[in-house]
Amino acid sequence: MDYNSEYSSAAAGIGAGMIFLYLVLLVLYIVGMWKVFEKAGKPGWAAIIPIYNLIVLIEIVGKPTIWILWLLIPCTAPIFGIWLTNLLSKSFGKTEGFTVGLVLFPFIFFPILGFGDAKYLGPSAKEAQNGFNNPNNPFGNNNPFNDPFNKPPTTPGI
Repeated sequence: MDYNSEYSSAAAGIGAGMIFLYLVLLVLYIVGMWKVFEKAGKPGWAAIIPIYNLIVLIEIVGKPTIWILWLLIPCTAPIFGIWLTNLLSKSFGKTEGFTVGLVLFPFIFFPILGFGDAKYLGPSAKEAQNGFNNPNNPFGNNNPFNDPFNKPPTTPGI
């Protein structure tokens, strides 16, 4: 087998080009995430620390810190990661279409979010922390948890 052919040098050039492209996209992603963190009032350097950047994202969207566990378990990580990304875009006043962009092309949409005119509106998950007192209550006025007849039975005193 001849290892000195032009095919091996072409393959090495393609490999080096792909590594360069990957590094450029990674830098775009990190710089965009850095600016998003700064807009939300968090330290920008947190974007380069692997697990800590997830903790900061969880704080930005207003979810409990236990979410880091769900983001580290392989079976639940994609679901909670997409959910966290959606809450992040909602925290900056963006729609679900922007969430799709953040999930599929983070190296494009994080810089748009960080350097664009989007303002941090506060944690989007704050409405979920209000419980059933928020206007988005799925039960409306028929809240089964405040129903006086929906209580466990009590034994009468003797």
